[in-house]
Amino acid sequence: MGHIILYAIVPIIVIMALGYFSGKAGSFNGENARTLNKVVLNYALPAALFISIIKANREMLAVDMKLTIVSFAVLIAMFFVVYLVFRYMYKDTVAESAVSALISGSPTIGFLGFAVLEPIFGTSPSVGLVVAIVSIEVNAIGIPIGLAMINSGKSQTLSGKKPSPWKPVINAIKEPVAWMPILAVILVLCGLKWPDYLSPSFDLIKGANASVAVFAAGITLSSVEIKINVQAWAGVVLKLIIMPLALLAVGLLCHMDPTNLKMLVVAGALPPAFSGIIIASRYNTYVATGTTSLFMSVICFMFMCPIWLWITDLCVNHFYHLT
Repeated sequence: MGHIILYAIVPIIVIMALGYFSGKAGSFNGENARTLNKVVLNYALPAALFISIIKANREMLAVDMKLTIVSFAVLIAMFFVVYLVFRYMYKDTVAESAVSALISGSPTIGFLGFAVLEPIFGTSPSVGLVVAIVSIEVNAIGIPIGLAMINSGKSQTLSGKKPSPWKPVINAIKEPVAWMPILAVILVLCGLKWPDYLSPSFDLIKGANASVAVFAAGITLSSVEIKINVQAWAGVVLKLIIMPLALLAVGLLCHMDPTNLKMLVVAGALPPAFSGIIIASRYNTYVATGTTSLFMSVICFMFMCPIWLWITDLCVNHFYHLT
């Protein structure tokens, strides 16, 4: 666990702090952060998503249908639970609630999936399977839905009337961060074998994905009022407690493989998706509270990760022993 903290969590805090103090020193400002986020959202993140998904295959999705079904069902359900909580409990707008769902309703699997899971479970194919399946759900399904809802909310606010339900979907799919992972999924389902010699062309730009996104999040945090409020804490609770709890409960009911279930729970307990912060900054929506919630979740994850490992072991041993 010390290895996970030192090699996965501490670097995020250091880079975010570097961005924060750079912003406070006047080297960068909120506009610079939005420019960096545009680079990540339009180029680095789509490349990272595409190359991570295209390396999968149809057999990986068929190896354990329980893993695929449970992860898709629970994560999609949690996306809408977060949306509904912020939309109706806190009376946020459609766009604000959609950004909240993109942040607190999705784990940052693309940034931290391998960094956290491999030190715990090793470099087995099962780790790659969990990361690939959750990445497909978060990036090929969650992001397009979130973007469509944001565009719908923005259009409704500007025009004063409800827009066509198809227009925001079309606008969302036009975004590289949406259509590139969808394209990768289609190619995988078609059985395309991705040539290894093409990967370096994507690896160079995808390398900027996590570091630039976290650095920009720090700049954003320095340029906005930090809002440690009820909504920020609600995002932390929904992400770090409710989501892994839901994955654990449904996984136990479906009698998932214990190791896969343990990996899935840890994946669900990962901090909020950085892509949600990038999108929030891009649309200038829910930036302060969302970034604050992300920072708080990163800190809390250091304590919650070992707790969820212990809880999952305890539940698996008890539940499977009884059944």
